Amino acid sequence: MPISVGDKIPDVTIKTNGPDGPEDISTGELFAGKLVVLFGVPGAFTPGCSNTHMPGFVIKADKVLEKVDTLACMAVNDAFVMRAWQQDQNAEAILMLADGNAEFTRALGMEKDASGACMGVRSLRFALIAEDGVVTYVGIDTERGVVDKSSVDTVLAHLQG
Repeated sequence: MPISVGDKIPDVTIKTNGPDGPEDISTGELFAGKLVVLFGVPGAFTPGCSNTHMPGFVIKADKVLEKVDTLACMAVNDAFVMRAWQQDQNAEAILMLADGNAEFTRALGMEKDASGACMGVRSLRFALIAEDGVVTYVGIDTERGVVDKSSVDTVLAHLQG
């Protein structure tokens, strides 16, 4: 069952890229005492994620970051892939989170079986807003190719009101 409004973000150690390469990051520490937007994608470099979902957040990152402490993107990929995708997308303002073993994805209840496409376990397409580690908005897009409830415009609308 996916995480919902009022739920606490689970504390899981995943990876991000630091100055010397991949490093551990605790989701509990990442969300503690901050207003955070996290969007999850099925996979770095996949068409919907690269052509639609990520570009919206890249273009409007400044608007999001005027309202929140952290804007982060997560995928069930390794930290090297996430760094390469960040560079490819000009997404330097976005904290890239690599959940290579899908542990955080599962803890959020956002996993999907993409083995039919030879992709294994992946994340659903989603966006959430959390304040001090508690979810205040979650939007999940379940229709293939649709970026609506998890779009940057939807996130910004929830941050406004």
